[in-house]
Amino acid sequence: MNDNLNLFLEPGMFVRHPNQPDWGLGQVQSHINGKITVNFEETGKVVIDGSVIALETVYSID
Repeated sequence: MNDNLNLFLEPGMFVRHPNQPDWGLGQVQSHINGKITVNFEETGKVVIDGSVIALETVYSID
């Protein structure tokens, strides 16, 4: 099994947390050793464990 559900994420990409829609849109700040730091609109900076949560990539923002 893959330990990191978000291998493709890179700084600058936009994501949403699947279990926290109220956090709003987030932008990836860093992705190091399976830990993804994301700056969310409504919550601020959060560190996500990539082996537990698969963030949803947002390809188009309006």
